[in-house]
Amino acid sequence: MTAAEAGEGLRSGALVAVDVREADEFAAGHLADSQLLPLSELAARVGELPDGRMLIVCRTGSRSGMAADALVEAGYDAVNLVGGLYAWVGAGLPLEPPDGFVA
Repeated sequence: MTAAEAGEGLRSGALVAVDVREADEFAAGHLADSQLLPLSELAARVGELPDGRMLIVCRTGSRSGMAADALVEAGYDAVNLVGGLYAWVGAGLPLEPPDGFVA
């Protein structure tokens, strides 16, 4: 899913963001209201996944692509943010905190 499509889906409530980066990357900058579930912990914490269609996010789209594929295979409704947070910021979309950056 492109950054523009993801932004609209998050605004409308059709998507819930799940960030699969590590805690220090998340702290530097993340999507508003996103949930942190690092890829390294995802299998053990699958019970913490939110309900609904999930937008899986990482820095470049690589880790999130693997996570989204695995979640879909396991029966979850998940899509990857193509290009990751770099694409999100490149599309002019905001991060939290307001002075956040992609780490």
